[in-house]
Amino acid sequence: MPFAPAVGAAWGVAFLVSAGAMAEFIAKACSSPQTGEINAKKRAPTLMKWVNIGLVEGVAFVAVAAYFDRAHRVPILLGGMAEAVITYAEYMHAKQAGLKSDAPGTEVY
Repeated sequence: MPFAPAVGAAWGVAFLVSAGAMAEFIAKACSSPQTGEINAKKRAPTLMKWVNIGLVEGVAFVAVAAYFDRAHRVPILLGGMAEAVITYAEYMHAKQAGLKSDAPGTEVY
């Protein structure tokens, strides 16, 4: 493994912190995938806009962390990237499933 000497407890913590931060940045910008799916018919026009805003915010913070913590740059970047991909896929699935569903939403306007 090319980064074997750098892998250790700090590497794992940096990876998890980066992944958790990415998830929080995205979640802060929009509701949960479950709520997005349930109410996709009303939220779809803006849902992915806010997911994308959260991704940009998360990428910026992960990049700053990787810049300042060079010893843990790889796990910081990997954790952020992994969570960004997973969370984006969750929201895309929620949007598509919600738009295809005949179930009523929970929001009344």
